[in-house]
Amino acid sequence: MHILLVEDDCQIAEGLSAGLSLANFTVDHVDTASAASHALAVGHFDAVVLDLGLPDRDGLDWLTQLRTSGNDMPVLILSARDSVSQRVDGLQAGADDYLLKPFDLRELTARLQSLLRRTTGRSTHLIEHEGLVVDPNLLTVSLHGKDINLARREMMLLLAFLNNPRRILSAEQLQDSLYGLGDGVESNAINVHIYNLRRKLGSTVIETVRGLGFRLGKPNEPA
Repeated sequence: MHILLVEDDCQIAEGLSAGLSLANFTVDHVDTASAASHALAVGHFDAVVLDLGLPDRDGLDWLTQLRTSGNDMPVLILSARDSVSQRVDGLQAGADDYLLKPFDLRELTARLQSLLRRTTGRSTHLIEHEGLVVDPNLLTVSLHGKDINLARREMMLLLAFLNNPRRILSAEQLQDSLYGLGDGVESNAINVHIYNLRRKLGSTVIETVRGLGFRLGKPNEPA
């Protein structure tokens, strides 16, 4: 799922891009309305995440023009404009959803997934790796044809690795993708989840890279 992120705050954009990437989204970031228009003209995207306070143009004006041109791409607004009238203005301008800052990354991810299901139907895209087959929408996993039951955060962790098959992911990156800012997190939480994945999928499914983090390996061979 390919997301165009329109956000002028570089720090917010970097965090969102990293978090959404770990949640199985591909993210392109632009920081102005004009750059967003150019990106939509030359690229293919499944949805837009739009900040309203852009430096060259108000985001609502840009959205209104987008809809006037006949473009019905799903748009989710991220904004600190929190009054009811401001939220209504955003929806009436053509937004499909409106999320207030500050927000939890998990809620943004869930809203985007829901939005894409409503607008394009449930995706049939499956992620496959060395005998593993994962449906990221139905949240099902099979290994060599056998269904595997994973807890919610085990599934989130597995998707983070499958979406970044050649990257080494630090424990901090993984923790950010699994937990919200207000969640209480045990210091060994990531190690516990990795232990459970290895127990269910094979000891080599997640490799430890000493001093750096973890990366995707190979699950058990078929019996």
